[in-house]
Amino acid sequence: MFTQLAALAGAGPGERVLDVGCGTGYLTRRLAPLVAPGGRVVGVDPAPRMIAYARHRSPANCVYLVGEGQALDVPGGPFDVVVSSLAVHHIPPGARETAVREMFRVLRPGGRLLIAELRPPRRPLVRRLTGPLTRPVSGPVSGPVSGPGEAGDPGEAGALVRAAGFRVQAEGDLWPLLCYVRAVKP
Repeated sequence: MFTQLAALAGAGPGERVLDVGCGTGYLTRRLAPLVAPGGRVVGVDPAPRMIAYARHRSPANCVYLVGEGQALDVPGGPFDVVVSSLAVHHIPPGARETAVREMFRVLRPGGRLLIAELRPPRRPLVRRLTGPLTRPVSGPVSGPVSGPGEAGDPGEAGALVRAAGFRVQAEGDLWPLLCYVRAVKP
């Protein structure tokens, strides 16, 4: 799945990529060979332990910083690509718009954005079975999958991206449980 996300990001040799909410750096490590030679991937996450883990396991063209998506203080911008996978739902709801605007700010004109989030299952039975795993993102199992503006709402990421000024290129699903928005900064 992360290999597919790396391909969807469209990063190429020599490009600068920012991974917002990089966690353990798994996606940054998938992106690193795509931007070589000469490219760099910068991962940002608010958890120092995640950053320490990522630093210990990454190639030389990856750099990791402790920080938050809603207040990006990153060197090396403007970036060619910004990615965020399974991270926006961890940002407080009132700060998500600011975080996506920050992603817009650090991209160069023509730069690309990819946000991927957990998509609640569409089938009621599967939703019930996976409820304990998806509950923090998609709401209670017995209630609606998610309401407008909640994390896990497939339309939320697209709405945030459009509101920040991006031009959406594609929205879709990535099997088994992800949805994504790919956009460009005009």
